[in-house]
Amino acid sequence: MIAEAGLAALWIAAMLAALQAVLGLGALKAGGEELLRAVRPVAVAQAFMTVASFAALLWLFWQTDLSVKLVAEDSATTVPTLYRIAGAWGNHEGSMLMWVTILAIAGAAVALLERRLPERTLAATIAAQGVIALGFFAFLLFSSNPFARLEIAPADGNGFNPLLQDPGLAFHPPTLYVGYVGLSVAFSFAVGALLTRDVGPAFAKAMRPWVLGAWVFLTLGITAGSYWAYYELGWGGWWFWDPTENASLMPWLAATALLHSVTVLATRDGLRAWTVMLAVVAFSMSMVGTFLVRSGILTSVHAFALDPKRGAFILVLLALYIGGALALFGARIATVTEGNRFDPVSREGALVANNLLLSVILGLVLIGTLYPLAAESLTGEKLSVGPPYFNATTGPLTLILVAVMAAGPVMRWRRDDIVKVGKRIAIPAALTFVAFVAVLVLTPGLRILPLLGLTLAAGVAAASVAPLWKRKLRRTPLFTWGMVVAHLGVAVSLAGMACESAFSKETLVAAQPGETVHVGPYAIRFARVEPVPGRNFTAVQATLIATRGSSPPITLQPEQRTFDNPPQQTSESAIATRWDGQLYTVVGAPVPGGRWQLRLWWKPFVTLIWLGGALIALGGALSLIGRALPRHRPVAKYAGYARFG
Repeated sequence: MIAEAGLAALWIAAMLAALQAVLGLGALKAGGEELLRAVRPVAVAQAFMTVASFAALLWLFWQTDLSVKLVAEDSATTVPTLYRIAGAWGNHEGSMLMWVTILAIAGAAVALLERRLPERTLAATIAAQGVIALGFFAFLLFSSNPFARLEIAPADGNGFNPLLQDPGLAFHPPTLYVGYVGLSVAFSFAVGALLTRDVGPAFAKAMRPWVLGAWVFLTLGITAGSYWAYYELGWGGWWFWDPTENASLMPWLAATALLHSVTVLATRDGLRAWTVMLAVVAFSMSMVGTFLVRSGILTSVHAFALDPKRGAFILVLLALYIGGALALFGARIATVTEGNRFDPVSREGALVANNLLLSVILGLVLIGTLYPLAAESLTGEKLSVGPPYFNATTGPLTLILVAVMAAGPVMRWRRDDIVKVGKRIAIPAALTFVAFVAVLVLTPGLRILPLLGLTLAAGVAAASVAPLWKRKLRRTPLFTWGMVVAHLGVAVSLAGMACESAFSKETLVAAQPGETVHVGPYAIRFARVEPVPGRNFTAVQATLIATRGSSPPITLQPEQRTFDNPPQQTSESAIATRWDGQLYTVVGAPVPGGRWQLRLWWKPFVTLIWLGGALIALGGALSLIGRALPRHRPVAKYAGYARFG
């Protein structure tokens, strides 16, 4: 009965989404105030029924109801409880139901909480949310029913993908989905504003918290996903430019540009067309990512769907939503007034430069991701576009982007003097030069990108705190602190990436117990290898004793695990984190002569990559909170700097 109740709730939610769209569009007409009052509770009811449907799926997975096809295919009685529950979204149907559940909750939040928009624009926004939800409800009900029953329940299920049996599954997908859904709300705001021809600061102020929230969650999701893949897959890298990685990066790039534009529109009434267009592009990228991961055209631990019909359904939704939005943009953008003008040398000018660079990087990533798929569909030949392409094309542009980002916050709004700007960035520029010389002298032969990355990181770190100079810190707005922390996080991540690229050491060796091998500053004794049992796997565990100078020895125990249901082998790395880096160890397969493959890495300051990502997200969260709280702006102007509003 639980499965049938969940399916019934899903049908009711779909009908409510259709009613929400009809009522919202009806409220655009004259005298539609009653329809607007009616659409709010409909959006809330839709969210309630969708949450009930998803709760039913969680219950089925928790109870391991093997009469439900999805549970039988993606769970088993031997799967630990955490992964039985998280497994509800570790598959195609469940992940899509989670997606639409978060979407419905967001739509209800807009209906209940939004009071800044004119009523007609709000009605159009809620209607757009209903249309988006309706498409995904149709996808679930007609193509990916998560509650389908089996005629005969098996004795046990097929198990759960061993690579996903990690605590990371509990927070990584939900975090990304919240980010995607935040972009869908921004998209709905843009559609609503175009329908009512109401693109202005009020629209931007209403949309900005959703963009900020989406950006924060996307940042957390990408950062957490990177670290999850880093320690779980046993390959020693933190980013591979895999299409499924790019599927989350592309919306983040677009959301970053959108965040800049919506801030200018909200505070200075500029970049109106930019803001609307980027809202459409950001949601488009989340839809493209959904298509890539769920169309069956990719083979990946993250790619759930293997049925091309589902991919075609999503492609149709993408064409309808994005094509319709672009057509509306083309039809109405001429009615959107230009907004306030500004000089190229101004903070708005720097933000436009940032947006242009982000857009170019996004385009390069999109081309590199889709080109092999398009080429294979046309020629039948498999092509690979990997890190060499992405690093060579996006790396230099990213460094230019970071340099522009460092200069932007010290510029005045509307108009500034380039000589005065040069004086304000003199200290960061000098620090950058000193860092360049120091790195060049201390590490001769360093490749150009890591060299520039390290030196720019020093300059950006100094420039990121420049907005705090000559301020009374206690009276500095919280959203200014957020910008400072986020930009500082970029410098920290950049330093970590440069260090990992420039200074990592790797040792690949076939060793037998008792031997000692070296990697970086560590001597590692291979003490023993022994079998160990697990709840739903067996493992071979190596014990490694690592020593470094006079420091206490470190014991690491990497494993090779063998799962029976489904049958699969996984590598479980063992990592020791120290203040200056990580020692990363993996045990591989046995080789003749009683030896075992060992892969060892010493990665100096690699943890700065994820620390920086956390700081970026924290900065966004501080800005979000600062925008929500009553503002206590400084009343005094400080020499050389404009206030941040």
